[in-house]
Amino acid sequence: MEDKEIIDLLFKRQENVIGEIEKKYGRYCHYIAYNILENDEDAREIVNDVYVKLWNSVPPTRPTVLKGYIGALCRNLAINRYEMSSTQKRGQIPLALDELSECIPDKCGDIDVSQLSLKDSLNRFVWSLDKRQQRIFVLRYFYADSVSQIADDLKIKEGNVSVILLRIRKKLKKFLEGEGFGV
Repeated sequence: MEDKEIIDLLFKRQENVIGEIEKKYGRYCHYIAYNILENDEDAREIVNDVYVKLWNSVPPTRPTVLKGYIGALCRNLAINRYEMSSTQKRGQIPLALDELSECIPDKCGDIDVSQLSLKDSLNRFVWSLDKRQQRIFVLRYFYADSVSQIADDLKIKEGNVSVILLRIRKKLKKFLEGEGFGV
């Protein structure tokens, strides 16, 4: 089923659309959630939460790219679950966030960055990268893939991935400083 049809069924409140979403995007959501939480049961719960959140947000929202919308819902829910858990840091998400912490400030002057729109700046930055760098950036910082997973996926050495990520972070830091986000 095409995404447009799925969105139309969501707008018509047809409950059978959840099965179609599960068929098309269930494994994709599980992949995202599992990479963040590293727990199959938690990942399955997040996937179900994504379906509920999607049902409640469409309508009124009409996503232009359904896969991206669902992926973002899943990632946000998984990160929230991860942050709420009282267990020690585990998995790739803390490593990935620590890597980015040198590039993205917590505060910009007296204004909390969460109140600013970093989203547009980050999107522009990612689109300014070449396709390979975009893929590596997204795999690491959106999907929370490990360096070894990325290396296997791209058929390159882990050291290459690490160097590429380091260069991307340096570019990001410089880019954000140029956008007025001093670190």
